[in-house]
Amino acid sequence: MLDAAESVFGERTYDDASVSEITRRAGVAQGTFYTHFPDKKAIFLELVRALSKGMREATSRAIQGVDDRLDAERRGFRAFFSYIDRHRAVYRLIREAEFVEPEVYRNHYLHLAEGYRKGLQAAIDAGRLPAGLDAEVAAYCLMGIGDFVGMRWVLWGDTVPDDVFEQAMRFAVGGLTGGEGT
Repeated sequence: MLDAAESVFGERTYDDASVSEITRRAGVAQGTFYTHFPDKKAIFLELVRALSKGMREATSRAIQGVDDRLDAERRGFRAFFSYIDRHRAVYRLIREAEFVEPEVYRNHYLHLAEGYRKGLQAAIDAGRLPAGLDAEVAAYCLMGIGDFVGMRWVLWGDTVPDDVFEQAMRFAVGGLTGGEGT
């Protein structure tokens, strides 16, 4: 049912989506829906949480065991762009969550940033990034790069071209290293 809900909420606004359309696409009876979810809002919020978790897991898997933080950034950005390519509805869902349930919207970014911050702080502590770098500020700046590059070239286009990816990486690396490195 979550896959069907992702399609329906991705195509329509939250207000225009319906339980009947979700169940029709999922191939289940409406009664089956209500044994799992009390209402449309519940499946919407579960979907937002699941996509947010999936995004974090995809990027975490991509950088697992990578000691070089700059290589981890490249791998993490690639994984993020790949994830949003497979789940293009995530942009609409996250943005609508701000109005449907602001706390879920906020938690999406807080959880994403916290994992990012921990990884950056570990690299700072290990001497792999400059000691004066604020890991939380860096996490939000890097998330902004990923979010807007993904929106422009994945959501509104087809994929992130290599030259665009390299330009984004120059900004990311420059921000992390104070302009040192490539």
